[in-house]
Amino acid sequence: MAGGPSVETPASWLMAGVAVLLLSISFGAPLVVVVGLAPIAETLGEARAIPSLASSLAYFGAGLGGIGMGWIAGRTSARLAAMIGGAMIGAGLLLAAGGSAWQLILGYGLLVGLLGNGALYAPLMTYVSYWFDRRRGTALALVSSGQYVAGAIWPVVFERAIAAWGWQRTMLGFGVFSALTILPLAALVLRPIPAPPVTAGPAAGPVQGARVFGLPANAAQALIAIASFLCCIPMAMPAAHLVAFCGDLGIAGARGAVMLSMLLAAAFLARQAWGWLSDRIGGLRTVLAGNLCQVAGMVAFLMTQDEAGLFFVAVAYGLGFSGIVPAYVLAIRELFPAAEAAWRVPSTLFLSLSGMAVGAWLAGWLHDRFGNYALAWEVGIIANLAAIALVGWCVLRQRR
Repeated sequence: MAGGPSVETPASWLMAGVAVLLLSISFGAPLVVVVGLAPIAETLGEARAIPSLASSLAYFGAGLGGIGMGWIAGRTSARLAAMIGGAMIGAGLLLAAGGSAWQLILGYGLLVGLLGNGALYAPLMTYVSYWFDRRRGTALALVSSGQYVAGAIWPVVFERAIAAWGWQRTMLGFGVFSALTILPLAALVLRPIPAPPVTAGPAAGPVQGARVFGLPANAAQALIAIASFLCCIPMAMPAAHLVAFCGDLGIAGARGAVMLSMLLAAAFLARQAWGWLSDRIGGLRTVLAGNLCQVAGMVAFLMTQDEAGLFFVAVAYGLGFSGIVPAYVLAIRELFPAAEAAWRVPSTLFLSLSGMAVGAWLAGWLHDRFGNYALAWEVGIIANLAAIALVGWCVLRQRR
């Protein structure tokens, strides 16, 4: 966007960079369960559905917690919310490492998810969106890619650590590391959000009470949120189960961890391109394009069984789906007034993360029932097609 006053300054990019760093640490916590899925299940004497449930609750809790923590951040500061999140992630990992099923579920669902990443993900996405008006899509893509920085770095580290010291010591060590890095970074660097320009500019947003897609604003948001839930079901399936899926095919765990890192590294790199695109075509059209790429990737996972092919599919999948979630946030900021962002963004991200939670759990549950992941990929494809139908309808209504 060009012309008019802007809130963007060099400090905007500093805040975005710190947010990426915070999320790249905090989203390492759920990956301990992803990488250690099989040994955790063996230690607990349970099926894979139990650690899968812990991973799912971490995503679900992060989404639900984002609503409450977003409210707190809006009335106090993102700095306070982030400090709470760092402390809770450390405490949650210490509890989850206790070695029983209830400790794993409670540590991940309540502490790592609800009070940990719930205080970091949605509040930081909303926080950074206030620092940008002309390159908001690029900034949101950068910040949300903190998950993929985590995914590119931590799986290989965790695989080696679990092999050497076991999943419980690995979880304990990462819990201490998370608290000792997130707390000082949030306290020392995050600043209050900038004041909006006096003259109306790109940051002003639509007028309050305006209809969206010809519908009441809340009805339009409900459609977007439902679409985000549906498309995030398949999004979580390969990310949460790729290492275990490789093991079922006779591929070594170390190779599966490298494959997951490559998938998420590709997602990080591509997300920046998706952000650049979303600043030019808008958030909603970027969501539609990303969903079309994602469903193609899910079909490829369904049809591929050999190691070389899976490496290729994993990278292609990462390139394709990575722009979807930040594009949803951009769409909310484009379609609704800025004054409503503090609750509309977390509410949408709650549905997105709930979809990821359902997808991660459902894939494990279906695997336990049928002995493979084929049905899980098929269910993910159906959910993805339903999301494409909803978003496509919204894009058509927006054009009219």
